[in-house]
Amino acid sequence: MKLVIFSDLDGSLLNYDDYSFEEARPALEKIRRWEIPLILTTSKTRAEVEIILGEMGFEEPFIIENGAALFFPAGYRGWDMANGIAMKSYGVMQLGMPYAEIRTFVKRMTPRFKIRGFGDCSVQEIADMTGLPYDKAVLAKEREFTEPFLLGEEKDIEDLKYLASKDKIKIVRGGMFYHFMGIHQDKGEAVKITKSIFRRRIGEEVRFVGIGDSANDIPMLEHVDIPVLIPHADGRFEHVDLPNLTRAGSPGSKGWNEVVEGILDDFERRCD
Repeated sequence: MKLVIFSDLDGSLLNYDDYSFEEARPALEKIRRWEIPLILTTSKTRAEVEIILGEMGFEEPFIIENGAALFFPAGYRGWDMANGIAMKSYGVMQLGMPYAEIRTFVKRMTPRFKIRGFGDCSVQEIADMTGLPYDKAVLAKEREFTEPFLLGEEKDIEDLKYLASKDKIKIVRGGMFYHFMGIHQDKGEAVKITKSIFRRRIGEEVRFVGIGDSANDIPMLEHVDIPVLIPHADGRFEHVDLPNLTRAGSPGSKGWNEVVEGILDDFERRCD
């Protein structure tokens, strides 16, 4: 039996306040040593994920911008990604709407709603809002498919959702921002595609783990065998009711490490 892990970043593998994964290093080292695929599944951009994977020492497929696209490194495990689009050093499967189309909608809605998207902000403003260092805020602004935004009046969200749907755009809530995205994308759809690829290529029983903390992670958790929910920094959990759901005891990388080490220990016992 093989194990594949899908994981959200902000508030899950990365701490909410300092974006550190240091407390998850013990579990990450086991994952690397056992050659378990770790598929980062995040609202972050490709540029951000590439840096984080480099810092962690991994070269694995990843899912960006809330399921907008799945990137497989060229030559990954010797697999031929013939169904994907060749892009630089990746095979890419795109589910999302191009960013320019999202921004066209945002500009049209701005006179009516108090929307403040990343495309409206300077790098310094994004750094101030997110707590990211300036150099990483630069990467967060490199959007390809989705637009994180703040809404001035929460009461307007349902009207905005209705108007967005007419342009085949939907709105989901992440940990800190709302996100405009194509109506046919979410983390769950991207996870389903990735699962089918692994099942087809590995050719044996595979168990899939999914780890997240926010509402936009729920579609991912719905499509894995072992869903894991990380608490928010205040200890509160998103409302999720799924079979076999595991709730971590701590937020961020500490909780991520504890629950993943438990899963890995159980997996090792089953394989003995």
